[in-house]
Amino acid sequence: MRCAGLARIIGVLLVAAALGACSTIKLAYNNLPELSYWWLDSYFDFDGAQTPKVRDELAQLLAWHRQNELPRIIGLLQEAQGLASAEVTPAQACQLADRVRERLLAVTEHAEAASTELVLSLSEAQLQQLERKYAKNNAEYRKDWLDRSPAQVQDKRYDQFLDRQEDFYGRLTTEQRALLRQQVAQSVFNPRLAYEERRQRQQEALVLLRGFVGTNGGPRTSPAEARAALHAYVLRIADPPPGPWREQQQALLQEGCRNLAALHNTTSTTQREQAVRRLQAYQSDLRQLVAAR
Repeated sequence: MRCAGLARIIGVLLVAAALGACSTIKLAYNNLPELSYWWLDSYFDFDGAQTPKVRDELAQLLAWHRQNELPRIIGLLQEAQGLASAEVTPAQACQLADRVRERLLAVTEHAEAASTELVLSLSEAQLQQLERKYAKNNAEYRKDWLDRSPAQVQDKRYDQFLDRQEDFYGRLTTEQRALLRQQVAQSVFNPRLAYEERRQRQQEALVLLRGFVGTNGGPRTSPAEARAALHAYVLRIADPPPGPWREQQQALLQEGCRNLAALHNTTSTTQREQAVRRLQAYQSDLRQLVAAR
């Protein structure tokens, strides 16, 4: 459901900070309400009554996140810093990933009340806009992942991972690049399965939203019922029911933990020092953001 844009973008920044993939955390964080508004507006095309409400809710969500979640994220970065200076096991990498996931879910849950109010105010015209946006996103996904040969998909993923790792550790050695290339080549990643899952989630969202606002001739859903349905929807995304997609997600998680540990354990003292400095810089940025509230 595209109804918690700030939560999603905060999640991107949280992961970026943890992985060293972003160098403008403070600037991006302070602009989250505005960025989130325009991101959400591209999905829903807010009307004059919704716009000020959405902007206010996004500002309140950021204020809550700054006070309640940033200190926890700093704690996660401190844990990552401790891991960065030593050997890492796949289990340790997965434990940190689980804690990141908990923080993302906390933001989504805090946004539930505002998200429910928003989705209950949507019109059929706005749901048609959402449908068009989904179609556009799906076309871009097909172009990026399905219209490429397997070798091109591997090259694209390798380039993404290389950029991320070198931003964190500095330049990788020839041997480390070869390891990364091997990891990508052996990955269980299935872009077609991911595409099928995203389309299923989108259709489920559209049916859910149309049911909320009664556009199919039925009664409008009560706020309590809508919130419960939204909560269940988010949990199904976070923890899919048994089936091919759940198996794919779990396999990718375990693969990511193994690959991260394997690559990290090849790094030199200099590379680990670079990683520690990067994580310390993020902690400093976030402490300044907390102090600025």
